[in-house]
Amino acid sequence: MGKYLKQLTPKELGKMTGIAKAAARLFNERGFLETSMDDISAAARLSKGGIYHYFSSKNEMLYFICTNFMGLLLNNLEQELEKIRENYAKIEYIISRHIEFYTKYIAEAKTTIHEGHLLPSEYFRDIGEQQMRYYRIVSDVLSDYFGGKISEEELKVLTFILFGTCNGIYFWYDPKGSVIPKELSRIIIGILCRGLKGYKGEGKTRRKGKHS
Repeated sequence: MGKYLKQLTPKELGKMTGIAKAAARLFNERGFLETSMDDISAAARLSKGGIYHYFSSKNEMLYFICTNFMGLLLNNLEQELEKIRENYAKIEYIISRHIEFYTKYIAEAKTTIHEGHLLPSEYFRDIGEQQMRYYRIVSDVLSDYFGGKISEEELKVLTFILFGTCNGIYFWYDPKGSVIPKELSRIIIGILCRGLKGYKGEGKTRRKGKHS
């Protein structure tokens, strides 16, 4: 389906995006497996025939949601980071950008995180590659911040702490509440980045069954 998406007209892509947004909300509320095409048809205010004109199955719809969202995160990210000189500022930018996209597309974000793994392997392969690319971009910035002096195990831990903190907001955060996304980004940046400054990165990782 990835090649097919590149051939879509702006009008077709807009229509598919609207259907997918309605579907993502339902997948969040009920779960992917529990949501039917009838449910999506009603939520999108489009006949089932109209739905099937754009998506042949729920799997295609879920794939569209996930790959589009990951595409938003990846789009021009490396080029934008190249314009920032200091590694610490790059980390701040990544966090702020991550929160901005995740709060703007919260249904799509939650669907990608919680339902994407349900895709058949031929669909999930593309999503997995996009996620790995995003991981590598972020972990490379963190590695550069520590001058490449931390171990791969530590780098993995730090990268997933960053992702876990940013992604964990979807369990409780309401973008329409008193704390606006920009303020939330400021808080998270303050906690995570100050924590990074205090981490020495000595390159030692305790293994299970071993004593340091």
